[in-house]
Amino acid sequence: MAKQSFRSWIALRDLWVTLPGYQRFETLVGMLLRWVIGAIIVVAFYRLVAGVIDTLVFRALNPLEHEVFQRVFGSIMTLLIALEFNHTLRYAVPGGRAIIQARIVILIALLALSRKIIVAELYEIGPASVAALAALTLSLGLTYRLVREGETGPAVTNKIAEGPGARSGPA
Repeated sequence: MAKQSFRSWIALRDLWVTLPGYQRFETLVGMLLRWVIGAIIVVAFYRLVAGVIDTLVFRALNPLEHEVFQRVFGSIMTLLIALEFNHTLRYAVPGGRAIIQARIVILIALLALSRKIIVAELYEIGPASVAALAALTLSLGLTYRLVREGETGPAVTNKIAEGPGARSGPA
């Protein structure tokens, strides 16, 4: 079970002296990345709000138009990807889990792929590109399932997949 991450700067300072050199470096880089990504999130959120107000109020465009929908939800998905990435970096501080977790990286990749599918002009790209996006989505989904089974075990995953009303054993 992962320990709780630090709650204050004082706790970080107390823990800092016990960390080995590389873990100090890892913690410092993780904290700097969180600050940088936090600034990007603030700017992206501002641009999203300003763009939505400009598009929907001042230009009176219909949000159900395909181009408007793509633009707005593409921006929302970009913001969600940045938020999720920043959220995963909180484990870079001491006492948390390792920085890179395969399951989280796969989920972020799925979010990025979902964004790509939302903003793509499916009628303008070729069938091979659509097939490649579908294959990539399928492979990431299967990889996520395999990683999840590795963490929880196949018995737990099968019980979740079967649901609460499923019977076990022969019929």
